[in-house]
Amino acid sequence: MTREQVRAKYALVKRWDRAGRMADTQEFNNLAFARERFSDELMEELRKVAPSVLEEHGKTLIIRHVYVERRMTPLNLYLRNATDEQVEAVMDEYGYAIKQLAAANIFPGDMLLKNFGVTRHGRVVFYDYDEIMPLTDCNFRTIPKPRTEAEEMSSKPWYTVAPNDIFPEEFALFFSGNQRARQVFDKLHSDIYEAAFWQGLQERIRTGHVEDFFPYRRELRFARQPKPAAEVA
Repeated sequence: MTREQVRAKYALVKRWDRAGRMADTQEFNNLAFARERFSDELMEELRKVAPSVLEEHGKTLIIRHVYVERRMTPLNLYLRNATDEQVEAVMDEYGYAIKQLAAANIFPGDMLLKNFGVTRHGRVVFYDYDEIMPLTDCNFRTIPKPRTEAEEMSSKPWYTVAPNDIFPEEFALFFSGNQRARQVFDKLHSDIYEAAFWQGLQERIRTGHVEDFFPYRRELRFARQPKPAAEVA
């Protein structure tokens, strides 16, 4: 992934219908900060990962190019101290975030927990755009069953994999470090592990179906009132 490719992804996001599930990003050039706001540990990390965009002028630190997003708690960190009730709610949100992005023809690519944030209202939002692509460009497949014992024991895939091939069965690996979250997610959104789920979404998008999105939690919606009998008639 090159710098130019990343910038192109962020430019794409600006034009996309984010369905309330992608962080709004502000792009800045030559953004100046007071150097004292950055710890030595943070400066060491910045010099390691992004030395080409840093300039220090006395008490001022200038970042030549940066994307700024709202502050959120990374989902993987949120889960560390979450109660069982909070885990249930946030993993339900995480599943709906993925599904609503997909229904808007957006495939997040890397769905690791650390790439999603939890807002102060408990909403889960995606904020890492390096690997996003249109859902309709993906080829969702089921992992072929091994034909021989050698294939079954192989440490490498025994089947061909094209650049846009995606195997939803492997999505469970995103939870490898948090089995409590995995159990809750499997109970609520296990259909995400099935290629047929994604293929069905692609078919609806291609036939022109437009999904309704609600940028707030279900319990905050106004209840629909039944029409009076006279109006119904």
